[in-house]
Amino acid sequence: MAKRMVRVNELVRREISEVLHTRFQSESVYITITDVEVNSNLRAARVYYSVLGGEEEAAAAQRLFKSQSREIRHLLGKRVILKYTPFLKFFKDDSIKRGVHMNGLIDELDLEEESEIL
Repeated sequence: MAKRMVRVNELVRREISEVLHTRFQSESVYITITDVEVNSNLRAARVYYSVLGGEEEAAAAQRLFKSQSREIRHLLGKRVILKYTPFLKFFKDDSIKRGVHMNGLIDELDLEEESEIL
């Protein structure tokens, strides 16, 4: 990926996160924008988010993004100067949850090895 696209992705991620935590402060307390992938033509972007909490919070986050994606895009367009303001499509990112699970499994293996050695 070109350095420019990496910078654009990071800029859009940071600004969407800022919009969420200023304009939608009460609804987005438990939401983290983990990654953004803007198409090379700058017309569309995949926004990945993580939710702290359970299924109820995840459903609330999905409803927020579904109902407010146009507003978020509008506010992003005011904050970021690009040739086009990309259309945003939001996807739940479970990679953090999977990473925590994998770390737990690795810790269990380490404990088993220590108990076998002793």
